[in-house]
Order: sequence, then structure tokens, then C-alpha cells
Amino acid sequence: MKHLPNSITALRIIGAFVLFFIEPLSVSFFTIYTLCGFTDILDGFLARRLNLTSELGAKLDSVADLIYYGAMILNILPDIFNGVSIYAWMFAVAVLLTRIISYIWAAVKYHRFSSLHTYGNKISGFVVFCIPYLILFMNKTFVCVLACLVCALASADELTIHIKRTDYKSNAKTFFIDN
Repeated sequence: MKHLPNSITALRIIGAFVLFFIEPLSVSFFTIYTLCGFTDILDGFLARRLNLTSELGAKLDSVADLIYYGAMILNILPDIFNGVSIYAWMFAVAVLLTRIISYIWAAVKYHRFSSLHTYGNKISGFVVFCIPYLILFMNKTFVCVLACLVCALASADELTIHIKRTDYKSNAKTFFIDN
């Protein structure tokens, strides 16, 4: 039982890798994509509920998120962004650069990889997760710009936490709250 949350995270890592090789927006894509989303929610919920949170679990969750986002960026987003304004692409690149700067800043400052579990990151993760579903019913440019805006705010929040804090705290919630 004590390895259940990390095992679920490992399933998400495998599912995220599979997303690199599946046709975007196909039935098999939506099946695996949705399972990855549910495992992302379930692993953290069970870890907290069963009092099994750990530094290893937080690191595995971050690795799973990075692989998932890698699959999104390299395989899925080009298909989604097809026909979207070049400005939406530029916004997405700016958000990605902000995120990378945040990771580098934390690596230099704390001598470790750091992807914080802030409220903003949780919200942006949900918004990014919803993109493939939303573009089926809404304008692609609107959906992509909205997602970029939410992700930009989350990335700026995380970078500000890294700049402001003197010590590492993986579960910092937002720079507005000194936690």
C-alpha cells in the first residue's frame, strides 16, 4: 500500500511516453490522455489521504509532468496550434522560456531540480489538460491564448517564489503567501 501513489505516478510516466507515438486527437490518444490526467489527480490525492507523501513522490510527479508536457509540446501542440496565430505561438514560447528560467534559477540557487506544486501550477496543469477537449468546441486561438495566459501567471509565480525565498520548499503555494 505504501508504494501505491508512486506506482500510479509510474503509470502516468509510461502513459506520457506513449503519447509521443499516438496520433494526436485520435480515440486512442484521448483514452491514454484521459488516463494520464486521472492518474495525475489520483496519485497526489492518495498520497495525501494515506499520509504517504514523500520527496521521492514529489520528484516522480515532477518527472511525470515534464514527460507529459514534453509529449504535449513535441507531438500534440503542433497539431493543436496548426492554424493558430503566430502571436499565440510566440506567447507559448515566452511562457516556456519563463518556465525554463525558473527551473534554471532554482537549480542554481538550491542545487537541485525544482518544480513547485503551487496553486498556479495546479490550475495551469488543469487548463493545459483541457486544451485538446476545448478545441473540439471552441476557437483554437482563443483556447491557446487563454491557456498561455494562465501558464504565464503560474510560471511568473513560481519564478518569483524562487527569487524571493532563501530556502527550498517544494510545496510552496504562491508567492503571495509566505509559506
